[in-house]
Amino acid sequence: MCRMNEWTGQNTDAFAVMSRQEARAFDQYAIETLGIPGIVLMENAGRRAAEVLLALPDWQPQPRTVVFCGTGNNGGDGFVIARHLANTGCAVKTVLCGDRQRLSGDARVNCEICRRMEIPSCELDPETPELPKQVQMLTTGCDVIVDALFGTGLRGQLAEPFAALISALNAAAIPRVAVDIPSGLDCDAGWPLPVSIEAAATITFGGLKRGFVQNPESRNATGRVFVASIGVEPTR
Repeated sequence: MCRMNEWTGQNTDAFAVMSRQEARAFDQYAIETLGIPGIVLMENAGRRAAEVLLALPDWQPQPRTVVFCGTGNNGGDGFVIARHLANTGCAVKTVLCGDRQRLSGDARVNCEICRRMEIPSCELDPETPELPKQVQMLTTGCDVIVDALFGTGLRGQLAEPFAALISALNAAAIPRVAVDIPSGLDCDAGWPLPVSIEAAATITFGGLKRGFVQNPESRNATGRVFVASIGVEPTR
């Protein structure tokens, strides 16, 4: 049975609150001080996110899911989520949004695992002029979109091809679940850069992100917020 650690806005004291830098330092502490390999943290995060997603009552028990993955670690989390959803019998597919050659490290490993499991996958070029049409085709027949494009490290203005991609995903008439933080949302300020995923739920790792707490309007992007463990807990 999945235990849902939901942040209601009234129970902030129950969670750590982390800035972008603090989230990065937490990961470094887990890897360098505790000796937990990064791929283990990614596995823990993705597995837990899949469990929370499946426990949400907003869709059928085995939702047909499309996971939009970036080329960084947030995308790696998405590949882990896809694998665990597939293991439960969900119809799931992954969409790599960017050049496959940019995948590296743990994200590349988990992408390859999905390939060997024969989880349906495709690549999407965010610069294609037919982006809205392709996103519509990829999401048709699905019950939920998983946003695993960008994590907490995003800062500055979002590059235009990805702003258009996020807008196309927001236009889809099915709910979106964000991994760690809605793509395009500033971790510290809680504002879109200049657009962000508008999620029905966000599954964030380790603790709340500062922007969620400091900016009430961030709820327009995050929806419901659930805090998932990566196998080690931050100090508060």
